[in-house]
Amino acid sequence: MTTTTPQVGKRRRKGGGVLGNTGLYVAVGIAALLFLVPFYLIVRNALSTDLEITGENWKVLPSFQWGNISELFSDPTVDFGTSMVNSLVVAVLTTCGTLLVCSLAGYGLARIPYRHANKVFYAVLATLMVPTAVTFVPSFVLVSSLGWVDTYRGLIIPGLFSGFTCFLFRQYFLGFPKELEEAARVDGLGYWGAYWRIVVPNSLNFFAAIATITFISAWNSFLWPLVIGQDPSSWTVQIALSSFMTNQTVNFHLIFMATAISILPLVFVFLFLQRWLVQGIAQTGIKG
Repeated sequence: MTTTTPQVGKRRRKGGGVLGNTGLYVAVGIAALLFLVPFYLIVRNALSTDLEITGENWKVLPSFQWGNISELFSDPTVDFGTSMVNSLVVAVLTTCGTLLVCSLAGYGLARIPYRHANKVFYAVLATLMVPTAVTFVPSFVLVSSLGWVDTYRGLIIPGLFSGFTCFLFRQYFLGFPKELEEAARVDGLGYWGAYWRIVVPNSLNFFAAIATITFISAWNSFLWPLVIGQDPSSWTVQIALSSFMTNQTVNFHLIFMATAISILPLVFVFLFLQRWLVQGIAQTGIKG
């Protein structure tokens, strides 16, 4: 009797564990389906006509109007191909510039001894409390005075520095092993050499996480490109999307087709770098 009772208890606990895992999988599956519903609607409407989108007779599958793709890229009023290229250039250069500028700033605040380092750090944090609307007009006046309207410089350079990204890099570098940098200094490397040859190669996970967040933010940016990109040739994809909806007409099938195509780069970036997001942010040492 003493040998069978623990086995029965183990079996009961094991059965409860299986039921718990099954419930968890069901809940995750339902959540995944709910998450995919908007993407299904985008693809379904992108391959449909306006009548099928707004009509009363709802169909699960679209009529697969593949001609909507050619209609989108041949639209004379909106050069969607150019806007995709503009968004790609802006997002890539903004991501690379932000990683360089903010990582150097964060590394300097975390490692270089300077008596006013904390004051500079607090000043950087203070920028996070300033609403964007407060700096929007002065930034536009400055960019306009430099002649950067309708240029990549005006779209990219004002957004290269981020106080929050600098804060994340500083938190990460505070937890980076100092022994590796000390060994680099023994070999004759300075702060720049230690940063470029030791810190960066051993921090690629975190850099990938920040790059993913920055790329998505730059790709989805709307207000600043709307003001700076006044000429249609300098429009980004978000501005091109808004042009399909006017006071007179709304081209539903073109809006959904443009949306489906515009999110493809974000999907690819997220699929390739998603596993670094949680790991990278967790390495900053921030605790909720």
